[in-house]
Amino acid sequence: MRIIAHLDMDAFFASVEEREKPRLKGLPIVVGADPVEGKGRGVVSTANYKAREYGIRSAMPISQAWQLSENAKKSGKPPAVFIGGNFNIYGKVSDEVMAIVRKRVPHVEQASVDEAYLDLSFTGSYEEAEKLCLKIKNEIKKKEKVTCSIGLGPNKLIAKIAVDMKKPDGLTVVRESEAEKFLEPLAIRKIPGVGPKAEEIFRKLNIKTIKDAKKLSQGDLYDLMGEWGLELYEKLRGRDSGEIIEEHEVKSIGGQETFMEDTKDFSQINERLGALCEDIISRLKTSEFKSYKAVAITVRFDDFETKTRSHTLVESAADGKILYFEALKLLSPFLDKRENSKNKLIRLIGVRIEKLL
Repeated sequence: MRIIAHLDMDAFFASVEEREKPRLKGLPIVVGADPVEGKGRGVVSTANYKAREYGIRSAMPISQAWQLSENAKKSGKPPAVFIGGNFNIYGKVSDEVMAIVRKRVPHVEQASVDEAYLDLSFTGSYEEAEKLCLKIKNEIKKKEKVTCSIGLGPNKLIAKIAVDMKKPDGLTVVRESEAEKFLEPLAIRKIPGVGPKAEEIFRKLNIKTIKDAKKLSQGDLYDLMGEWGLELYEKLRGRDSGEIIEEHEVKSIGGQETFMEDTKDFSQINERLGALCEDIISRLKTSEFKSYKAVAITVRFDDFETKTRSHTLVESAADGKILYFEALKLLSPFLDKRENSKNKLIRLIGVRIEKLL
């Protein structure tokens, strides 16, 4: 019997901030870019559940989040507390949480800083798997003072969808015999991989739920979606053969900066590039790695066109000056006609070190 759990930390960044700053308890918290009184140009990294009551969501433009907070304030509710975030602390808490999980579960796939898949087939039954999940949840809450939710199912697909059913601090169990019925009333977008474009295709066919989509044959879905349509046919029926991938090493360290105003001013771009490189090297020094072998940059123009470039070094490096020099070489063509023939302004730059050693 295959039993898979998906563990998802509840509003993780915001929860850690509340733990670190007890004065924030009960307040709406938004972690992300500086809103600059509604003129900020970044996005929301996460919002706690109190902030979500205002309509604030992850990936929302920070200026929109600020406006929603102001609207709440005008109606007599407390305004959201906007925090830039401390990713070093988030990383440390994440490491502690994953250590708790790995102590009890031999096969774990860390999907991100705040979520993981757990293979609980070794427990032998859903009853025993549920007991183990409760022990993990309680230990995380006791030791780290943050909560998580867990979805339990016959595969990664069902576990991932189930985890959102009861949040925060929830536990949802969906047995294999229940999987199809569990999925049928849900919106088609609940299937991972069904994005806005696919949802629009289904909408034109008057398909809103997973049950509606199951009326389509494999051939129909192939005609609509190509090869992925065949995979979707299986997912609509709760079937997923995805394995637990235990590789959980950090593959890169990076950061990005959204400018207050779109720019091509070299001094401004160069200053932020240098600051990004300093931050990355600082994080490298506190990580388990000693050096890097590749450098990558990202550039987003004012029309949101995004470009990336990377370069592999002849020898590994650990020096901030080398990182800055390599990043500048990659970035420079975007400041002239070599990579920017239309002379577009730059909205965002990012730097990343890869092939960590």
